[in-house]
Amino acid sequence: MTLHQSIESIEPIEPIESIKMQRRNFLQTTGMAALSAGLSRLHPFSAMPEAEKPRIIRPARLREGATIALIAPSSPPAPEKLAKAIANLSGFGYTIVEGKSLRAQYGHLAGSDAARLADLHEAFRDPAIDAVWCVRGGYGAGRLLPHIDYELIRRHPKPLIGYSDITALHIAIHQRTGLVTFHGPVAASDFPADTLHYFESVLTRPVAPCIIQPAGPLPEGPEYPPFVIRPGKAEGRLTGGNLALLSAMVGTPYAPKFDKKIVFIEDVGEQPYRIDRMLTQLLQGSDLKKAAGIALGVFAECQPKPGTFSLSLPDTLRDCLGALGIPVVYGIPFGHVANQATLPYGIRATLDAEKFSLTLEELAAGSR
Repeated sequence: MTLHQSIESIEPIEPIESIKMQRRNFLQTTGMAALSAGLSRLHPFSAMPEAEKPRIIRPARLREGATIALIAPSSPPAPEKLAKAIANLSGFGYTIVEGKSLRAQYGHLAGSDAARLADLHEAFRDPAIDAVWCVRGGYGAGRLLPHIDYELIRRHPKPLIGYSDITALHIAIHQRTGLVTFHGPVAASDFPADTLHYFESVLTRPVAPCIIQPAGPLPEGPEYPPFVIRPGKAEGRLTGGNLALLSAMVGTPYAPKFDKKIVFIEDVGEQPYRIDRMLTQLLQGSDLKKAAGIALGVFAECQPKPGTFSLSLPDTLRDCLGALGIPVVYGIPFGHVANQATLPYGIRATLDAEKFSLTLEELAAGSR
């Protein structure tokens, strides 16, 4: 199958630091020299002339009958989760190409760094593959960031889909190539009607504007009621992801950039004091205070344990983010929950806190 790409250049993004030395050290210490020999030569963007800075790139929309590379760049999937992922994609009518490391296990990782990196590269390199879908998150994607061939990805743009630990890939790839990637359900996720609706509205039958907001009746649970932390309306390009990953990337060459952006943030299974710690790290170590607005997702299983000295989750979020002077709202439908929207990195969006809405103002994938 031939990949039909639709690419639109919008605005320049910042050049990156050279990755040649990092890549060379990695190859020497991990025995990846043989793998590297088969890769096209890297041309880091830091060495490119000013006129050739990478620009925002929209990949082609995901067509009916598309060929999907199913990869595990982080943790290994449990057999039942892998079976569910394959059933999901097959049920959508897609052809599946499994990454060679998809069924591998190296401790807490789905194969060695070299194997997982090779799967990522091959998925983008192969012209017969239309999109790259991660089977799950977990841990380990961040280990790959210094060794990714970003030039390869820039030359072969296609949708990258996933969330949770995949945040690391989204942030690094978008900032270094300009490619619009998609914070959305992993292949092993549930796909209730609203999740499928947002996925189709962003990736398979793109529409703009696309309004994302909580839809009733909401599922049961203390994490679901939306609330306004600070009212207002803001516009900017989308970035963000899982709070633990965003905070872990602070101080690295891949640190997220929030200035004038609409920042979306979620997490799962963290006590309020840990949410406080990670938000504090972002506030002190990044430019989060310069964000245009913050859309918080559904923080599943983040209530304090009974009998502990703790602020509630809402009070923790208000305490950390309420004085920023920008619109902040909790409960936009995304996160470690079944009902989740697909959020494209780099696309212009409007956040209206009082309407609990996040509106995608332009297409994230090419319409052809």
